[in-house]
Amino acid sequence: MPLPFLTADRAFDAAEDVPLPHDDRDRWRRPYRPGPWRVGTAALTLLLASFVLFAAVVIAVTDAPSSAAVVFGFALFMIACALRLLRVGVWVSTHGVRQVGFLTTRTVAWQQVAGMRTVQQPVRWLGLPRTVQGQALLLVRQGRSGDSEPTLMTSHNADFLARPEAFDRAADTMEAWADEYRRG
Repeated sequence: MPLPFLTADRAFDAAEDVPLPHDDRDRWRRPYRPGPWRVGTAALTLLLASFVLFAAVVIAVTDAPSSAAVVFGFALFMIACALRLLRVGVWVSTHGVRQVGFLTTRTVAWQQVAGMRTVQQPVRWLGLPRTVQGQALLLVRQGRSGDSEPTLMTSHNADFLARPEAFDRAADTMEAWADEYRRG
């Protein structure tokens, strides 16, 4: 006997022309889930920030408020860093592809994209200077044959370390977005 509520493996019963909230392709979205290294690092940073906030309260009660304000400002900085770390990655929409770094963000319109390709090459392990052999998803721009192609994501970054299936799935999704939207 089927249950009357909507499940993930059951078809949606609403009209086909009604877009679902997660189907809005004009919004920037990450075509993959953040990896455990990224989420774990952000969670540990937020945990440490909670201790620093507690220290700010203790300092405010026992010492000068100016010292507590400095410690409170440091805790807010830690929270902002943890939230920014969760935003780092590759995002796509109908407008183009956006690579969000910790300090910088680059956006390339689909009209400037000739394609994306996955290659075997030495990649940085968790963004550190150490390199290992892995896969990288490269962005191929139109009209720039001599320039180096920017690396969008690698199989050894914080989202895909020890998750090769997730990298393959995300690379395939990114290539499908590029094929669909660069044609116009």
